[in-house]
Amino acid sequence: MSEIANLKAGLIADIAAADTLEALEALRVGAMGKNGVVTGLLKTLGPMSPEDRLEKGPPIQDLRESVAAALATRKAALEQAALDAQLAAEKIDMTLPADPGPQGSVHPVSQVMDELAEIFADLGFSVATGPEIEDQWHNFTALNMPETHPARAMHDTFYLSAEDGAEPKVLRTHTSPVQIRTMMNQEPPIRIIAPGRVYRSDSDATHTPMFHQIEGLVIDKGITLGHLKWTLETFLKAFFERDDIVLRLRPSYFPFTEPSVEVDVGYMLTNGQRVIGGDGDAPGGGWLEVLGSGMVNRRVIEACGLDPDEWQGFAFGTGVDRLAMLKYGMNDLRAFFDGDLRWLRHYGFSALDVPTLSGGVGA
Repeated sequence: MSEIANLKAGLIADIAAADTLEALEALRVGAMGKNGVVTGLLKTLGPMSPEDRLEKGPPIQDLRESVAAALATRKAALEQAALDAQLAAEKIDMTLPADPGPQGSVHPVSQVMDELAEIFADLGFSVATGPEIEDQWHNFTALNMPETHPARAMHDTFYLSAEDGAEPKVLRTHTSPVQIRTMMNQEPPIRIIAPGRVYRSDSDATHTPMFHQIEGLVIDKGITLGHLKWTLETFLKAFFERDDIVLRLRPSYFPFTEPSVEVDVGYMLTNGQRVIGGDGDAPGGGWLEVLGSGMVNRRVIEACGLDPDEWQGFAFGTGVDRLAMLKYGMNDLRAFFDGDLRWLRHYGFSALDVPTLSGGVGA
């Protein structure tokens, strides 16, 4: 055992004398490495009889633990000394400008979402949300869309797999199911907007399989088309920050509203660019369809458990991405979702300097 004690003393002395991390690592390999002296002693314990192992094992184990502790202590001391020397030698010039690092930006869709929420909050609307994976009753049936309606066709809607006998759910095709859930769970009067992602099987320069939509719903007593027109006119004036917004309402058809109207906004050509504002019938002008709307269909109100003879309302919906394209001069909807940093740097907004709606909503 004196040999092990002498080996222990020698190894610990060598470790304490090591003056660099490289020298310490060499000692560690020589003692504790695969072919190290301590490792060799540990290997001799295997073939021993239980009696010999009981006698010779503790000194060898003590050797291993003592050497490992000495290595760890000396390594910590050498690392601290190296750090102290580095701190003493290096200096930081506090007058140099800081590296700005990577700069993020607010996506145009997020910016427009915030603008819309700000406008409708001024008009007394609250924000409502709902699931993006919907059952067919909320997404279609409650909205007066029978099973034969074209929107329920497989080539227009993303259906999810379902177990045998179960009705497949869908990726919602609009945020109208949020209106249904709100009417079923909230007592009128109701004034909500429902922004969010929606999904349709379509893809070109002005359509993507996933896009963003915002819908509005008002349920109250005595609601008329006049209330709808005023709300939309006030909203569009605040959004485009122009007082010369002119609307044109055209009769249309949606199963969930009756009567239904398409809403066009006038624009003028300026230097070859369409600028929202002005009478679209004036020379150099035109009309752009911006949203669909109408009075909520009696069948929809009944499906939600309300009396259509007591409660009336209007609803509207538009694409958030298209509003962003009109306001900020973009021409391809697909670029919104490409993740191209060059596009985002050009059209994105600084998180510390996002534009605000200067005019707000007038009284």
